[in-house]
Amino acid sequence: MADFKKIFKVVGEGSGDAPAPSGDPDVKKRIADDIAANTILIYMKGTADFPQCGFSASTVALFQQMGVPFATRNVLEDPELRQAIKEFSNWPTIPQVYIAGNFIGGCDIVTEMNGRGELESLVRSALGQ
Repeated sequence: MADFKKIFKVVGEGSGDAPAPSGDPDVKKRIADDIAANTILIYMKGTADFPQCGFSASTVALFQQMGVPFATRNVLEDPELRQAIKEFSNWPTIPQVYIAGNFIGGCDIVTEMNGRGELESLVRSALGQ
């Protein structure tokens, strides 16, 4: 019988395929501080002016249509941030939306909330409008 380790990739033997957990507490503190400092914050691929994926573009468009101020962070510029935000929120995908310090979800969640009329009321409340 052939050695299975030669035939199959054994998970957990340091293959390097999975990103390592972000052990830098400074990145997670930076995330927490950033979320606290911005009423509406979107962690996304690209920028509001030049989104680098369709989900990020759709998410930004929702907030632009509401005409409300929001901040963005481009996870493509910082691989450590890209991994750390997923761990911070325990959410595997980008974009990620935070409103009034609370993680709301990704593109699918905010799109559904918008369709039900919940997103705008949450945003207006967070902005004190």
